[in-house]
Amino acid sequence: MSDLFDFSQRHDDYAVMGNPVAHSKSPRIHTLFAEQTGEAMHYEAIQVDPGGFPQAVGNFDASGGKGLNITVPFKQEAWALVNERSERAERAGAVNTIKFIGKQLFGDNTDGIGLVNDLHSNRVPIKDKKVLLMGAGGAARGVLAPLLAEHPAQLVIANRTAEKARELAEVFSDLGSIEGSGYEALEDKRFDLVINATAASLQGELPPLPDNLLADGAACYDMMYGAGPTTFMQWASAHGAATVLDGLGMLVEQAAESFYIWRGVRPETGSVIEQLRREMAASS
Repeated sequence: MSDLFDFSQRHDDYAVMGNPVAHSKSPRIHTLFAEQTGEAMHYEAIQVDPGGFPQAVGNFDASGGKGLNITVPFKQEAWALVNERSERAERAGAVNTIKFIGKQLFGDNTDGIGLVNDLHSNRVPIKDKKVLLMGAGGAARGVLAPLLAEHPAQLVIANRTAEKARELAEVFSDLGSIEGSGYEALEDKRFDLVINATAASLQGELPPLPDNLLADGAACYDMMYGAGPTTFMQWASAHGAATVLDGLGMLVEQAAESFYIWRGVRPETGSVIEQLRREMAASS
């Protein structure tokens, strides 16, 4: 009996590191994944002070930790810290998933594939469609390569600082038809899919979008999420979008990809997304 009891206490340790991180849903998501798949693992949130990231990762490694998720503001620092990177992490210039392999730190970025998988699961087509990506920061950069791999007819990055959007488009120009501009250049353009990669809508703000931005049957996707529709989602509904989605599904899908990298098991995501929505509704 004691052997059985001891086995039940053994688990592998994982965590998400960021600042702030107390609000993170990652511990809940990975706990649900572990319950669903029968994987023996424990997952926690660790707040890291500015300047303390390398030491925090080293301490977690030394304590026998198996893997980490990295959130703001440490994704670029994680990219510089790891010994080896996946192709998608190289492209993104950011790491959100670390796997400890012996003395090596393997870095990956699952944000882009999380977005694409969520769009697929919601039957939002990307291939041959005109796509607008709002924002030119780290969130936008992390999803560009996976989006372009879906072969949209065109991908436009719009940013308040147009030069930043143009520079980002140039970095990814070898992967497909991509251009960068300011928002004023969108006046006569129509898009089938508009993705908000800025945090503006969480503050109740929106970039200056033309009223006739959406093509017939267009989909709008906010990478942010909350208990209710974001400001961008409200704009999308008011301007006739056929499909309006928030980023909760992306969060769960990118977590599922991290889980697969660590455990070699791919969890089912739909029931986890539904569970989180129920819990968010109950607590709001």
